[in-house]
Amino acid sequence: MRTLKEIPCGESVKVTKLTGEGAVKRRIMDMGITKGIDIFVRKTAPLGDPVEVTVRGYELSLRKADAEMILVE
Repeated sequence: MRTLKEIPCGESVKVTKLTGEGAVKRRIMDMGITKGIDIFVRKTAPLGDPVEVTVRGYELSLRKADAEMILVE
């Protein structure tokens, strides 16, 4: 299983699981990122932080640490 951080730009993936707990997991879910949702990776900064994605038609920036908690297929 791969994390969102490992996905190259221009690729679409489906969320299979959110790891992490508490406030961090709640913040990710509040962005609309839940199991089964499709995410398109638009851009990754040169050092990998932030990761810019499109979720449910919204453009979001995720911290690298948050992207590592999102397992995708």
